[in-house]
Amino acid sequence: MQRSLREYIAITLKGIAMGAADVVPGVSGGTIAFISGIYEELLDTISSINLNALKILKKEGVKAAWKAINGNFLFALLLGIGISILSLAKLIKYLLINEPVLLWAFFFGLVLASVFFVGKQIQEWNILKVAVLFLGTAIGYYITILPPVAAHDTSTWFLFMSGALAICAMILPGISGGFILLLLGAYKPVITAIDERDFKTLFTVAVGAIVGLLAFSRVLKWLFDKYRNVTLALLTGFIAGSLNKIWPWKEILSWRTNSHGEEVPFMEESISPFNYGGNPEIVWACLLAILGIVVIYGLEKFSKVKVA
Repeated sequence: MQRSLREYIAITLKGIAMGAADVVPGVSGGTIAFISGIYEELLDTISSINLNALKILKKEGVKAAWKAINGNFLFALLLGIGISILSLAKLIKYLLINEPVLLWAFFFGLVLASVFFVGKQIQEWNILKVAVLFLGTAIGYYITILPPVAAHDTSTWFLFMSGALAICAMILPGISGGFILLLLGAYKPVITAIDERDFKTLFTVAVGAIVGLLAFSRVLKWLFDKYRNVTLALLTGFIAGSLNKIWPWKEILSWRTNSHGEEVPFMEESISPFNYGGNPEIVWACLLAILGIVVIYGLEKFSKVKVA
């Protein structure tokens, strides 16, 4: 597939947007991929990494194998994701601690707009698709109210499995890989490893993610090939259900002590902004939510940049 440098830069920028979303527990990079018009190509590319690609590598060499797996696309996208994660981890960590309402408000706007932009791609709505939409919403919402695991296991097997499960969620629009890590109790070890450049931990998580990604992408590709509109309805529901997790105003129900001896929130529930202690940030939060909606609108327009 022949592309220009401009088109590869566009793919890298979309990767940067995906990486920024994936750092936050509650926002899915898969949603960004979907809105920016590269989701199905991403599934196709991942699915092409198989035994046949190895045979091509053996018989025809690296160049033929690289072309068979759409290597230029994958490299440009992963470059963007990597740049984003490594450069934004500290900033996101800071904002989650010091400006959580404003950060969540921005991402709430992103995800809210995503519900519309994903849903509008569904053709010929019927009772089945509506039922699947509500099912996806219920599943997405249920995941958001599951209690996180307090303990932080750092064994190799645990980190491997966490990577595999998180990457499955990460490529699903609406279900955040970061939030799955949070539920498993693996979010802090992973975000700390990114921040401190702990490559041993990151390698273990990455291997798990690769295994999970290669397996799960094939399932998603099959669903899109056979049941595209029903799958879109389910994914739209996932996105809608996930909104509860990233609602900016939360009441803390219980606390836990982290590895540094600090008290941090453990269980939370969504509340009205007007019950948030007279929070003076409501106007700024609303403006940032609107900005999030505008960003998604811009990404949707940006997806018109020719990448195929």
